[in-house]
Amino acid sequence: MTVRAGREFLAIPGPTTMPDEVLQAMHRPALDIYSKEMLDLTHGLLGDLSKLFATKGHSYIYIANGHGAWEATLSNVLSRGDKVLVLESGRFAIGWGNAAAAMGAEVEVLKGDWRRAIRPAEVEARLKLDKEHKIKAIVAVQIDTASGAHNDVEAIGKAIKASGHPALFMVDTVASLGCVPFEMDAWGIDVAMSGSQKGLMTPPGLGFVAANDRAREVHKKANLRTPYWDWTEREGSEHYRKYAGTAPVHLLFALRKAIDMLHAEGLENAFLRHRLLAEAVRRAVAVWAEGQVIGFNIAEANERSNTVTTVTVNGHDPAALQRYCKEKCGVVLGTGIGDLSGQAFRIAHMGHVNAPMILGTLGVIEVGLNALNIPHGKGGTEAAIEWLGESVSATA
Repeated sequence: MTVRAGREFLAIPGPTTMPDEVLQAMHRPALDIYSKEMLDLTHGLLGDLSKLFATKGHSYIYIANGHGAWEATLSNVLSRGDKVLVLESGRFAIGWGNAAAAMGAEVEVLKGDWRRAIRPAEVEARLKLDKEHKIKAIVAVQIDTASGAHNDVEAIGKAIKASGHPALFMVDTVASLGCVPFEMDAWGIDVAMSGSQKGLMTPPGLGFVAANDRAREVHKKANLRTPYWDWTEREGSEHYRKYAGTAPVHLLFALRKAIDMLHAEGLENAFLRHRLLAEAVRRAVAVWAEGQVIGFNIAEANERSNTVTTVTVNGHDPAALQRYCKEKCGVVLGTGIGDLSGQAFRIAHMGHVNAPMILGTLGVIEVGLNALNIPHGKGGTEAAIEWLGESVSATA
């Protein structure tokens, strides 16, 4: 017996639930890819992506997921044998570093911890030891969706500047762009990348890269460049070169609608929505943790992200809870991945998400905890409701 009906709700970190308006935007004929309408669509999107990244630099759209965008960043600024410093805070910066190694770079990992964010002081100390400036690029993620860590990339940028090191600073914003503040130029970031399927509420398949003038100067000498990813090729006068061939027209329709929706809401309002809903989730998890089984993966409260919460489960199988929530109630939770495989589940609260979705998800989790007799503090969902009632004004 179940209490589910209709389609499942995805509380996973990606692909996230898409608004109906975005899905409907794709239900139209393809454009003439040489038409003025197509050119206007492309140029409008590139300008808006630069605004989302908060940069005066150039933005590029790739028919790729985030892993493809990783390769785009690396191939455009590195030469074979260049050294890359990877700042660990979970799974995804390590994955970016693995891609660099496979492409011919030398990779060093500044060892971190899956239970904490990057420490800027450790970055500064390591760079000061590199007297010969062998490190050519530093890569980090703003939010790691495996660990749930939110890295203070502004502070890391300041640490790099304080070290006096000339390496490029490159940041992955796949799980943060459009959800939390990101200021590429103001924070000293040279290259940023993202993907369509999380905060930007669009189907998987588009990758985005932004590069400042310093990165584009390094690009001129990079010998890992290949035609598909190459920024110079993308800047050619013929429109089709913006996509290295046929444009992904229907994904662009979807992205246009999603960005329009973000504009209508206002970025600051979107950031506030994510912060309020994330804290609602954290209030619930904090109450459940009183049972000594459920807990937060990220130890420090101020390092927990506003887009995904990674929840540890001690002595019980998180997969059983995930199965119950999906099969009995129609809510799909994220699984623990990497070092947290079999030890955690993840609650996404990014992109197209609102209070009913979050409160419904928390309620289903609490139903599952009860049904499976997993020890937990009682009243987690009520704590989330109380938080939102205190924080969302009835008069404004």
